[in-house]
Amino acid sequence: MESCGRLYHPLEDRRNHLFHQHAAFFVTRAKVSFAFRRLYSQPVDKSTGLKSNQTVVLAGFYAKKDYPEKLRRIRYLDTETEKIFVFLTNNFTLPPLTIAHLFKGRWRIELFFKWIKQHLRIKAFYGTSPNAVKIQVWIAISVYVLVAILKKRLGLEPSLYTILQVLSVTLLEKTPILSAFREIDYNNEPGGHDNKLLLFD
Repeated sequence: MESCGRLYHPLEDRRNHLFHQHAAFFVTRAKVSFAFRRLYSQPVDKSTGLKSNQTVVLAGFYAKKDYPEKLRRIRYLDTETEKIFVFLTNNFTLPPLTIAHLFKGRWRIELFFKWIKQHLRIKAFYGTSPNAVKIQVWIAISVYVLVAILKKRLGLEPSLYTILQVLSVTLLEKTPILSAFREIDYNNEPGGHDNKLLLFD
């Protein structure tokens, strides 16, 4: 019996088994330690970053009860971060490198949503249907990209957040964009001293 990856929560095992029962496949990352028993290993091309491709079963009493099926365990070295990741999946058809890339794609999606929360600052949705949410997210992204283009073309020094704040309060004023920023002395913004909080970058 070996251990590697994340300590499984019973609810996660049940959820993954539910996916398996409905003929869907999942790819999850193992983090801290969980007990498993290796059944056999498949050869891998280690020049691609793959370290191992194994068929395993969960060894913990409750974990095995919640997920009694075989699992595929793939160890992969990410050359960008120099970190080794362990992936678990119920898909035994796709090449092991594809499984690693699938999780990487999923991680990029999570980073994208994190970026949305940090930069687009959508406080509330005016409509909650799938189409309404998509439209509002795309509008927010479009505004952000347009302001980024504006900042580059006009050579504006303030951060994108600051520019968005200025535009939000001067939106209904007939003021040239450059004039709106020239009237503000960004070198003397509040928070320039060490004992004060910096509001903007």
